[in-house]
Amino acid sequence: MGAVAAAMSERGFRVTGSDENIYPPMSTFLEKRGIVLTAGFRPENIPATAETIVIGNAMRRGNPEVEAVLNRKLFYVSLPELLKEHFLRGKHNLVVTGTHGKTTTTALLAWILQSAGEDPSYMIGGIPRNLGQGAHFTGSRYFVIEGDEYDSAFFDKRSKFVHYLPELVIVNNIEFDHADIFRDLHEIKTSFRHLLRIVPQNGMVLLNGDDANCREVANECYSPIVEVGFGINCAAQIRDVSYSGETSRFTVADEHFEVPLMGEFNVRNAAMAISAAKFYGVTADKIQEALRQFKGIARRQEIRGEVRGVKVIDDFGHHPTAIAQTLTALRQRYPKNRLWAVFEPRSNTTRRAVFQHELPSALKLADGVAISQVAKIEQIPAAERLDVEALMREIASDGRPAFYEKGADAIVDRITPLLHEGDIVVVFSNGGFDGIHEKLLRSLGG
Repeated sequence: MGAVAAAMSERGFRVTGSDENIYPPMSTFLEKRGIVLTAGFRPENIPATAETIVIGNAMRRGNPEVEAVLNRKLFYVSLPELLKEHFLRGKHNLVVTGTHGKTTTTALLAWILQSAGEDPSYMIGGIPRNLGQGAHFTGSRYFVIEGDEYDSAFFDKRSKFVHYLPELVIVNNIEFDHADIFRDLHEIKTSFRHLLRIVPQNGMVLLNGDDANCREVANECYSPIVEVGFGINCAAQIRDVSYSGETSRFTVADEHFEVPLMGEFNVRNAAMAISAAKFYGVTADKIQEALRQFKGIARRQEIRGEVRGVKVIDDFGHHPTAIAQTLTALRQRYPKNRLWAVFEPRSNTTRRAVFQHELPSALKLADGVAISQVAKIEQIPAAERLDVEALMREIASDGRPAFYEKGADAIVDRITPLLHEGDIVVVFSNGGFDGIHEKLLRSLGG
């Protein structure tokens, strides 16, 4: 919302905004651009002359400003609708989708195009270190955008990505997630079908050819499809994968590449970005040069510090598949080190029993596990809640240290005495986790 507000201001619109809390860095970013911010929601925050109201998807009925918009019969849109009309129409829009890997793949693709001199616009759900920001709006014909399957607004329950006027779509993978929005995997597949139906015939769909769900949703697609994957039937087959230090090497479509990222899932992410860039005429040499320089994404296997030989790593993973992929990649990167997983069940899906069996299987890839109290558990009906006791029993069933603690402070107190030189601690959370990374590093140094 903040990045788009700033871009609208730069186009000559007068922009104001409200949020429950106003704090840096976004508050500072917007204030420097002359955008008036108001903490708290009140009807009078909406100017009498307001022409367009952009309502974020966190807003609900009962919000004082939402009610004022409806009562005053004002013109309102969702953020995806605003993007469609003011930024995406008429552009070559490259939309990166999937349950996992969207942010890394979008960042890789934007960086490749940037390195090739195209200066693309982009919106990414993270901070790529090469680009320095998650959103950038230019006059380029290309717009690279992370396509989220989450809903657009309380008044538009369609996935955000159906508004993005796609010319090229990447579908990395499809699994069940967002239990607060979708009832089952079938509903998620339906959203992806809707997306693929609007890709033009002169566009392109890059599909994970190893994922049966991806292949299924493409049955009604009218645009050309290229399957990218490890299977022998994939037109863009990934082969000859090897790992060395912090680098992955591989071949895709008979051309050799390397990227300073670890894990099979990152190889696939890179192969998708490579295939998309080639569709728009970027040469293999330019792609390889960009890949070698790629510095990764904040909060994706990000080393936050090292004290007494113990590395603390931050990772945004909160879905069992993402957790398992990250732990597997860290095993490849640190094959002789003991690996600890610290997990905060914070998302709307992981607080529920949806992944009751998948979570322990993923977390057991670590040598030791610590889990914090399920966030806002009282909001979940008792019958739908994650059974933490059963979860911990399963994780500890083969003698692995496993602890369920109230919060970040308790976890730090519990595991710090158990950590030894060479240990790797990876923290999984899609939130701030009460600053546990810095707390753990301070505790190790104390």
